[in-house]
Amino acid sequence: MHVLVVHNRYASAQPSGENKVVDQEVALLRGAGHRVEVFERRSDDIAARSLPGKVAVPLLVPWNPAVRTELAALLRAERPDVVHVHNVFPLLSPAVLAACADAGVPAVATLHNYTQVCPPGTLQRDGRPCTECVGSAAALPAVRHGCYRNSRLATVPLAVSLRVNRRRWWSGVERFLCISAAQRAVLVRAGMPADRLAVKHNFVPDPDARRSGDGEHLLYLGRLAEAKGVRLLMTAWDALAASGGVGVPLVIAGTGPLEAEVVAWAAGRDDVRYVGLYDTAECQKAIARSVAVVAPSTWLEAFGLVVVEAMAAGVPVVAAGHGAFVELVEDGVTGLLHRPGDSASLASCIRRIAAEPDHNRETGQAARLRYEQGFSPAVGLERLLEEYRTAIAGRSAQTRGGDTRASRGDGDTR
Repeated sequence: MHVLVVHNRYASAQPSGENKVVDQEVALLRGAGHRVEVFERRSDDIAARSLPGKVAVPLLVPWNPAVRTELAALLRAERPDVVHVHNVFPLLSPAVLAACADAGVPAVATLHNYTQVCPPGTLQRDGRPCTECVGSAAALPAVRHGCYRNSRLATVPLAVSLRVNRRRWWSGVERFLCISAAQRAVLVRAGMPADRLAVKHNFVPDPDARRSGDGEHLLYLGRLAEAKGVRLLMTAWDALAASGGVGVPLVIAGTGPLEAEVVAWAAGRDDVRYVGLYDTAECQKAIARSVAVVAPSTWLEAFGLVVVEAMAAGVPVVAAGHGAFVELVEDGVTGLLHRPGDSASLASCIRRIAAEPDHNRETGQAARLRYEQGFSPAVGLERLLEEYRTAIAGRSAQTRGGDTRASRGDGDTR
């Protein structure tokens, strides 16, 4: 199969699960003998733009005409079987869908977050779940609250893009790949076309390192941000420390807006180690040495890559009991689920997972089995190709029937 992958890479200064998923899927397809090309832009390149070029970036968020022209020419020249769209913010824009329609190539889109119904894509505001914009075509609440980067001005391009491109997305994509059933349910309630929303979990490569003993630390691995539950974890850990601790230290790996706060909190303590940003090999080793991996997100995670990475290494997880975590983690079997936003519940689960080594080993073994059955590369490849074939067949049926749905978009003639 001939696949063209479209992706706007996130800035390298911040770890990105989306970048990782895209790279892994490209490698998986190529390893299976498929021809894969990548059409991309990089957010890192914005820094090298001239001042006028930087000022113009927000204008490209709703629509980048140069991308439409360039991609359409590439598609006509290469004639791939399918285009797989990932992130288009901020430099690609939904113009990529118009390019696919121009060239008559079916498009599949992985929805890594909730940007189809929420401008910042988090369904969260001020550290709490928020669905004010779900079902609202204009997304005015997001602008009013300045939901993207706490700025009304920065939120406007995202809200405008959501408004003017809604029908283009919903009519120009043959198959939307939701990364969890929880995410799909939110999008269906928001009015997205249910018949084209499929669940395809992310896969995780089989790690080089798996846990062989009981583990030597608890691990938080991810972005240091409010939505990821870092402050909640610090509060829970302080309560555990005040009651005598759990016998192993907490290791925090990552970077983000709360880094200075985490560094100050960990300073001078022997029960906490902040280790900064790990590369892939270091992440795998840290996971394999864990008693458990902690994922206390306060926002409704659309997936949770670190949870599955822990499962792959035979390590149980303590995760918030909402969003995708509920379908990834079987409470008491492959890990423990705590009450979302409840530091006492989180502390109780951490204490329990660390205090019962025999049960911890059984839980880790069950987690590994869950990974093999649902999140291995073989499973991921099979599901990906299945969705590609469905998209290609759908486009062929439209062509035979004279359906111009994908090219109509939202009536925009740009």
